[in-house]
Amino acid sequence: RSVPEAVMAAERPRSLFALSATAVSRSMAALEREVWALPGHLLRVLLPLLTVFHLERAEDAARRAGLSTQPIWRKLWDDVMKTRPPNSESITCWRKKFLETFFSNVLHGVLDVSSDWRLNDRHFSPLLHSSPHVSQLTLCNMLQGAVELTAQHNHKVLENLAGSLQILKFQHLLSCDQSIRRSLVLLLHRLIHHGSVSQVSMYSWPVPDTVLLVLILTMSAGFWCSGNALACHSSPCGLCREEDKVQSQESVQEGAERGCNAEQEGNSGENQKRPPKEADVHTNSVLSGPRSSPMRNSVCEETSREVPCGHTSIQGGSSPHSSSEQLSCHPIPRKTRRRLKPAVGRKRRCLRRSRGRCADPEDLYDFVFTVAREDNSGLLDKASTTERENTDKWTSSSPGSLCTGHAGCKRRGGPAGILSLKAAQRFRSVSTLELFSIPLTGETCRTLSNLLSSWVSLENLVLSYNGLNANISCILSGLRALSRHPECRFRALRVSDMFSHMPCMELVRCVLSALPQLHTLSVSFDLKNQLEGSRPEVNPSCSKAEIPESCLEVLEIRFPREPLHTEFLLPVLKASKSLQQLSLDSATLPCPQELGLLLEVLKECTPNLKKVSFHDVNLAEHQKEVLLLLQDPGLQEITFSFCRLFESSTAEFLSEIINTVKRNSSLKSLKLPGNRLGNHRLVALADIFSEDSSSSLCQLDVSSNCIKPDGLLEFTKKLEGHIQQRGGQLPFTHLRLFQNWLDQDAETAQEALRRLRAVCSVVNDAWDSSQAFADYISVM
Repeated sequence: RSVPEAVMAAERPRSLFALSATAVSRSMAALEREVWALPGHLLRVLLPLLTVFHLERAEDAARRAGLSTQPIWRKLWDDVMKTRPPNSESITCWRKKFLETFFSNVLHGVLDVSSDWRLNDRHFSPLLHSSPHVSQLTLCNMLQGAVELTAQHNHKVLENLAGSLQILKFQHLLSCDQSIRRSLVLLLHRLIHHGSVSQVSMYSWPVPDTVLLVLILTMSAGFWCSGNALACHSSPCGLCREEDKVQSQESVQEGAERGCNAEQEGNSGENQKRPPKEADVHTNSVLSGPRSSPMRNSVCEETSREVPCGHTSIQGGSSPHSSSEQLSCHPIPRKTRRRLKPAVGRKRRCLRRSRGRCADPEDLYDFVFTVAREDNSGLLDKASTTERENTDKWTSSSPGSLCTGHAGCKRRGGPAGILSLKAAQRFRSVSTLELFSIPLTGETCRTLSNLLSSWVSLENLVLSYNGLNANISCILSGLRALSRHPECRFRALRVSDMFSHMPCMELVRCVLSALPQLHTLSVSFDLKNQLEGSRPEVNPSCSKAEIPESCLEVLEIRFPREPLHTEFLLPVLKASKSLQQLSLDSATLPCPQELGLLLEVLKECTPNLKKVSFHDVNLAEHQKEVLLLLQDPGLQEITFSFCRLFESSTAEFLSEIINTVKRNSSLKSLKLPGNRLGNHRLVALADIFSEDSSSSLCQLDVSSNCIKPDGLLEFTKKLEGHIQQRGGQLPFTHLRLFQNWLDQDAETAQEALRRLRAVCSVVNDAWDSSQAFADYISVM
């Protein structure tokens, strides 16, 4: 064929089939139903030509045709997001990942939908169409996202989020004005109190706005002071209004039935003989506002049970057409309503009176700080006095503040307008609270402690780098009160900070004594207290202290370079018969016998132990103890991370490790990151899977071990030989290779990885080995 002919062939238009597919994709608004009925071979060609909106709607049709849209969504991610998501190997649904990130980027103005034709369709709203796929959302800075989501034109978007959102995160927050705070209140009320959010996390807030912080904490705990921010919006919460209407009708009907019964008995004084408490409750049920609010879990009520739980309100599906009218509202059982105390009823009447005028949203400032003051008036310090003065100023400057001048609301003390926690309505609350890098003052800790004391739905609490110091005892006080509640669900506590206020083992002992139901405890500190004199010394009798039998299953301790004294750990292990996982990090061993003593205690006291982890613990001189751990028939996972295992060892030690693992049929996972294995030791480890081995090892982690491509290739060839000898049967399934020197010879590395992936799942990264030159010199 001549050159002109070849050029003409290259310039010829696409096939009629391709042109037809393109034309159909541009007319999906009219042809959608017909397209979904196409056979699979036609649909396969058409799917990549659709916008994200029609592609999302094509999921059912593709599934019926036996097609997967996952490769298309993955390509969309690469083309549009242009980043590699963290933990990409664990992503199971790229459609959800893309649409969730797409929603966040559009909400925050990061992504321009006009930049790609696949993102832009005049028939669809980007936020509305992607919102049913959003399970976690992050709000940042000035909370512009909260303002946008609570706007009237995004009403259906918010309804969808109420049914789909599970995790709500706040990051790098800044102080904001009243209107933005009001939007946040509306958002939290809808997504937490009437939604499905189960986790609230806050990150990186070096100088937190105390009012905003306590507001988020209080609403996450399920508390709501009616009549403030919602009354300033276009209308009160529709769900609360509907429930209020139902409850009022029932209360009137109940009163009519009582009057009828009294008349039938012919006793005109019967109403006066009725118990005062019941009579007050009946009166309050008519005069007060909503007694409680919809709650997904009925356990979210106060410890004293003064405010009864509400009913269940579940978002029906996550369709873009869902709305508040689809929410089911059921009345509260009468017996539950009669528990309400008359004092609470009087406060509710007071709230009801003030709803007629538009209350200032800043009145919530008064409410949230009352949470800390309640039952703790004697603990307020000088900072508290300053905040109370600010509260007085805010209250006095708010002509519409709640309950101003009403005696019933001043009974607990404090300035006029401050509401007691018992006067607040109780709604659904979250089960997980995480606070990362947010300094907590003494006043804020008291507020949090008071909230924790009745937060029965709370299951997980993470406090990381909050500068707690001595305030940790205040947090434990609230958790101790919570643990006494019969419906307490609290199971996991994770505390980490820069400085330790007390020795780690002393803190562990205190926590387990206060919270015997705890299943997971993680304590982590970087350094000892910088004021060495202010740091309490460990009590010599702590090893003899009685700790109640606990339900602890996971114990993680990161020592601030403290000596590991087994005698202090002994009472904890004796009380933790159910312990399954133990992790010790950055501990120093004061004497050679200490590790051996620890292993004896573990064998004696923890028969259910399955996982043991040592990180940054120098085990170079503890070869005997390492071998004892590896031959333990009860352990399924062992981790020696950056433990200098081979720093002063001989070749015989490596052979003993290999032979011990070969004989252990219960060990499933062996993690050896950061131990400077090098090429020759990695190749030797392949013998674990030799023909005469009875090992059941499935996972091997050799990250950060100075491994080069030629060593990995030799390991692969040796492993292939053992597989052939064993007739193709090998239990080995996962190999982790992070931060090794595989970039030094890309071609050899690719060949080794290709052959390895035919044997097992390999997880690695593109790491720049030039950053580890010092380690390279040490193993030459």
